[in-house]
Amino acid sequence: MIRIAIVEDELMYAKQLESFLRQYEEKEQETFEINMYSDGDEIVEDYKAQFDIILLDIQMQFMDGMTTAEAIRKVDTKVIIIFITNLRQYAIRGYEVDALDYVVKPISYFAFSQRLSRAIKRLKKRTQHTIVIKIRRGVARIDAADIYYVESQNHTLIYHVAGNNIESSGTMKDAENMLSEFNFCRGNKGYLINLAHVDSVQDSFAVVRGEKLLLSRPRRNAFMEALTNYWGEIR
Repeated sequence: MIRIAIVEDELMYAKQLESFLRQYEEKEQETFEINMYSDGDEIVEDYKAQFDIILLDIQMQFMDGMTTAEAIRKVDTKVIIIFITNLRQYAIRGYEVDALDYVVKPISYFAFSQRLSRAIKRLKKRTQHTIVIKIRRGVARIDAADIYYVESQNHTLIYHVAGNNIESSGTMKDAENMLSEFNFCRGNKGYLINLAHVDSVQDSFAVVRGEKLLLSRPRRNAFMEALTNYWGEIR
């Protein structure tokens, strides 16, 4: 089942999008769970990374689509966002919040179905790499490939992700077990490092996206062995 949210303040377009989704379900043999919101503040209020795709109107009365998308991205780096807009120039800013695509009103089923097919293809390709972590107000969903490293600090786990840090409860051992299949390795007791983002090793530091992370003496050899094996596999 694919979980989809429609965030649209014009009832006519909200109903049309719902109708298009039901039509797509029947034609493509997909199953959708659809939730409707009439403004951005409604979906943001209790957002818990519960959707796979969000169809998001850009121009709304209380919270516009860009502001809504920015708030959602703080806890969900992987939900697929498709903007619905009257004017193309508004949608161009979508790259700032990693929007997949946009649909221009008035909406045709053909244009909509093309964007939706692209979104579903991306969703199915990456599902196996998604992890869900606990945060203060609920849960956050992250693609493991987007995590640079996990830091343990005062009984809090900090997931360092592109453009954002996400704090979570749990132990470093929990994170290590969850991410073990995705080429993560401990650099010391406080860092769990994604080998895919290691630029180099300099002296006693792993350089991860330009940031130096200390490698402890007891873990250095195991880390270097894991990194060498990883680099050998991807060449």
